[in-house]
Amino acid sequence: MTEKNQSPRILKAKWGKLEVAGLGAFRDAKLHPNGGRIWDWRETDTHHVPGIQPSDIQELLDQGSEFIVLTRGFKLVLQTHPDTVKKLKELSIPFVIEETSKAVLTYNKLVSQGMAVGGLFHSTC
Repeated sequence: MTEKNQSPRILKAKWGKLEVAGLGAFRDAKLHPNGGRIWDWRETDTHHVPGIQPSDIQELLDQGSEFIVLTRGFKLVLQTHPDTVKKLKELSIPFVIEETSKAVLTYNKLVSQGMAVGGLFHSTC
């Protein structure tokens, strides 16, 4: 279990598997300052296209994320819906949208700096 208000560090990211400190292994993960869980796309009817929806990031915001990291998958297949970008801009929440391995580096760097960071991590395409 992670300390409250501290985003969990990603220990390893490879095709089909993310290992997260204190939380275990996931295929896709939703991480935030109060912990994290599996990112189940069925909850919001998410698909690679149009991609990450505003409803996908709401939990990250509700859990106190002050910076959001969104992934595109290792082969850059996952997209981010324009409404998601619009919502983050309207709320003045800084964010990045990156290939998964790069996003993991960005996320872990922010965690090490004590940032309240949240992220959606897709471990395949």
